Amino acid sequence: MEQDATSSRTMASALAASIRADVIKGVLAPGSKLRIKEMCERYSAGHIPMREALSRLATSGFVVAEDQRGFRVSSVTAAELADITETRCHVECETLRRSIERGGLDWEERVTATHFRLSRLVMYAANGSGVDAEWERAHVALHAALLSASGSKWLETLSDLLRDQTARYRHLSVVPHNRPAGGPASEANRDVAAEHRAIVDAALARDDVRACELLRQHFQATAELVLQQTA
Repeated sequence: MEQDATSSRTMASALAASIRADVIKGVLAPGSKLRIKEMCERYSAGHIPMREALSRLATSGFVVAEDQRGFRVSSVTAAELADITETRCHVECETLRRSIERGGLDWEERVTATHFRLSRLVMYAANGSGVDAEWERAHVALHAALLSASGSKWLETLSDLLRDQTARYRHLSVVPHNRPAGGPASEANRDVAAEHRAIVDAALARDDVRACELLRQHFQATAELVLQQTA
């Protein structure tokens, strides 16, 4: 029995990760119903681990649990994006400040290595489907590396959650049916690579005030672009 329970929890964790990724990428549309039977068929899973997975996602804001009505994907709104962005600025800037203060040579190496990898990748997929998956992984790795010396597990965990929520909005803004002709507006109006480079340079120079201000501007520029693209 104990082995069965452990197996069920492991399956629920894997399911939660898969569903979360599909919510972030917009595969599961905002506001859509998540009917247990259909979800079990879609993800080849049993009812018990599926319910547990959806319940876990409800605690992190990606899914909403409705009394007697099951689950649905959380909706997206301009007000929520503004709230997420403001909260992310507070949390991640404090985490970055601590990381700059406490980080040693190992931290500098992580930041330098992850930034180098990101700088060698193209942001958008060649087929026009949106953000390139490899670029996205490298992007997450860089932001995580910048915060990795904070010494606070909770600050880093909250930063991860808010980063995923922001990524959800960004993915929705660059899917083909939401993009204007000529490609993503960010290609013409933003130099995202330069923004990352400036943040990294300030962090490695131990200039926490400048690094945090650049990070704040980086987040706000993303939020403004998303609102433009989805308006």
